[in-house]
Amino acid sequence: MSKGMLSEAQILIEELTPGDSNLIEEATTDGKNAWLSGVFMQGGIKNRNGRVYPVTEIATAVQEACKRIEESNGIFGELDHPSTLNINLDRVSHAITNITMEGNNATGKAKILNTPCGQIARGLIESGVRLGVSSRGAGNVGGDGSVSGFNFVTIDIVATPSAPGATPHTIYESLNFANGQKIMTLAESLVHDADAQKYFQKEMNKFIEKLVNGGLMSVKKK
Repeated sequence: MSKGMLSEAQILIEELTPGDSNLIEEATTDGKNAWLSGVFMQGGIKNRNGRVYPVTEIATAVQEACKRIEESNGIFGELDHPSTLNINLDRVSHAITNITMEGNNATGKAKILNTPCGQIARGLIESGVRLGVSSRGAGNVGGDGSVSGFNFVTIDIVATPSAPGATPHTIYESLNFANGQKIMTLAESLVHDADAQKYFQKEMNKFIEKLVNGGLMSVKKK
């Protein structure tokens, strides 16, 4: 798709819940590397936004993604999806290392990176949050909701609390140092300057507050 056509296309962001994506966490025995694998995109069914991605569109997106992975050794994705098609390097949390078609769906594998947002993702997993995914791209939507000309950009990680009303409190408290020394110690072992630490702390608090204020419970800043 040309830049002109892309600018005219609609930005399409589709979230898959943990139940839809069925993400599985994998880690090396030494704990240094971690991956998430599962369903990244679904084809042939009407999603929660009322849109339908024909299987042929998903298959084409997978083919293009495979070429990008081969050329760049991965496709960067962010923690929580932005409202633009640009991939912001300061928000990168993972890299898609594999994607393939399985039936009507695109399944894949993503490596969690040792970036500030990557460490937040790992901290959320350790705190009991079930992660989902969100595809990001652009395309044309017909009157019946059918998507055509889909231009795939990336897969982002989104978080959905596993226990409504309980999990957000646990996460917030752990990342606000009541039980969160483990997270901060991990951060300190990876980033060794004050400015980076301040940024990491701010990003963790901002992301968790966004989860909490999404409707499950409100939390006062301490």
